Amino acid sequence: MTDLALYRHLDEMAPWNDRLQVLEVIGVSDEVPDVKTFTFRSDNQTWFRYKPGQFVTLELPTADGPLMRTYTLSSSPSRPFSIAVTVKAQAGSIGTRWMFDNLKPGAHVKAYGPAGDFSLHSHPAAKYLFISAGSGVTPMMSMLRWLNDCAPWTDVGFVNCARRAEEIIFRKELELLGSRMPGLSLGFMIEERSSREGWFGHMGRIDAIRLPLLAPDFREREIFCCGPDPFMRAVRQMLEAAGFDMARYNQESFAAPAVEEVPVPFALPGDGGVEPPVEAATPVRFSLSDVDAECLAGQTVLQTARASGVRIPAACEFGLCGTCKVKKVSGEVAMSHNGGILDHEIDDGFILACCSRPLTRLEIEA
Repeated sequence: MTDLALYRHLDEMAPWNDRLQVLEVIGVSDEVPDVKTFTFRSDNQTWFRYKPGQFVTLELPTADGPLMRTYTLSSSPSRPFSIAVTVKAQAGSIGTRWMFDNLKPGAHVKAYGPAGDFSLHSHPAAKYLFISAGSGVTPMMSMLRWLNDCAPWTDVGFVNCARRAEEIIFRKELELLGSRMPGLSLGFMIEERSSREGWFGHMGRIDAIRLPLLAPDFREREIFCCGPDPFMRAVRQMLEAAGFDMARYNQESFAAPAVEEVPVPFALPGDGGVEPPVEAATPVRFSLSDVDAECLAGQTVLQTARASGVRIPAACEFGLCGTCKVKKVSGEVAMSHNGGILDHEIDDGFILACCSRPLTRLEIEA
């Protein structure tokens, strides 16, 4: 029996914020082999406010301790009473396999977010082209679902690549949207045929010859790309070679950016050179934990917290996901992030612990 007490008008509910939330699983559905969609509602009766294409970080309570995993939302904020993530279990997956085995309707998980700037709302345009492969289709689906609900006449090219036809995620829904959205042009491409399903569409991998067939006017569009790193690298190189304005290219990636290490030419003691300077540790107070610590030279606030037994949740640990966002009560830090925190949050005193190094004595709410 449906619990009618759950029904409330939107203006009677508080919006989801970007801090910790507890979510309840209300649905689990199979999409294609090794891919499931998990649907959640808020445990404290909030509605979900986010941009289509953003992601959340789930804290999975595994037997070996909490495990942080970041997943793109496949749902649309135009339907704000629930959110969903669509996840693929790879051969070496730990978190996703745990979700497959343990997350059933009624289960609860902690979540952080939303975060990320991979959204058409951040890059308005007259025409879009979404290019994806595998589970990289999830942010594209979030954006397309939003467009279907709010602006179904939008000119959108949607190109999705998969290994086999039966592995095309959301294929039936995409084909249904293709019949309802007059401005939507669908293009599927698979690498190999299967005995399970006939195929009469494009075969092979997307390249400089096939892209104009799937999207003849791709140079006129704002492009969003998501998929495995080799796939996105190939798409980017193809567009650059075609003379595409790369200022209109956006890609989603949870991989750490490459950092070039520059060696410091300190001499060994006694050879007449300059010895490395010895820097003093910086005091850091974690006020909520009532812990006073010292941050060694070169350490981040997150590293200091862990060394002192203070728990600050963290997932990506290179300044992208925003999970380790904490309030800086006093002091100054040097912070170099990758988009996991907004300017107004910095103005309000928040920092990302994973990529912030103390410049002065600090007090942190953690």
